[in-house]
Amino acid sequence: MSDLGKYLLFVTSLFKNRLPLKIYLQQTCSECINIGIQSIWLVAIIAIFMGAVTTVQTAYNLQGPLFQNFLLGLILRDMTILELAPTIIGLVFAGKIGSSIAGELGTMRITEQIDALETMGINAKSYLVLPKIFAALWMYPLLVILAGFLSIYGGLLISNFLGLVPKHDFIVGLRMNFSLYNISFALIKAFTFAFLITSIAAYRGFYTFGGALAVGKASTKAVTQSCIAILIADYILAQLLL
Repeated sequence: MSDLGKYLLFVTSLFKNRLPLKIYLQQTCSECINIGIQSIWLVAIIAIFMGAVTTVQTAYNLQGPLFQNFLLGLILRDMTILELAPTIIGLVFAGKIGSSIAGELGTMRITEQIDALETMGINAKSYLVLPKIFAALWMYPLLVILAGFLSIYGGLLISNFLGLVPKHDFIVGLRMNFSLYNISFALIKAFTFAFLITSIAAYRGFYTFGGALAVGKASTKAVTQSCIAILIADYILAQLLL
């Protein structure tokens, strides 16, 4: 509980005595490249295979006289939008970006760069962390949209390649009973996960004390706690919004 309270105080302090927003613009653009652009290939590869594997396994488990071909596309669509794209990509995002943020800030702490900023009267928490949060809130939902599209497309390709169901029936399933609210729900999860990942990783990195070993431990804790926070938030949002 003490860790939770310290984390909440850390998040609150990000918005106190902050610098003008225009100062964060250049840093945010740079973080968008690090957080978003450099993650595209990893997200794309995972999403395509995630959709392909889900399609094959779903087709295998739905074999039988009562199975209708359009169900394969419908199940893949809803699983991808509601759960696979925001949550699975979130866990990958926590591993890649969370460890990077914690390692970067941890290194700055043990090399006394953060102490130097605070000595100059700059709110180091706000100056270093807010651009990362802004960039994640902007880029991660876009990555989730990309992952959702590629996952469904990967499922369509593997279904057509293996002849699991006719392509027309698969597309009929994708269009059947489509609800725009599912998209909104996925984006709400994306914004929530983006904030949790970056803020928890920044918190762990900012309060790193010791040597190089401490930086490694901080990165490990950042990834572990971010993944747990994602799963808890996923459950809470599902209960509240569905």
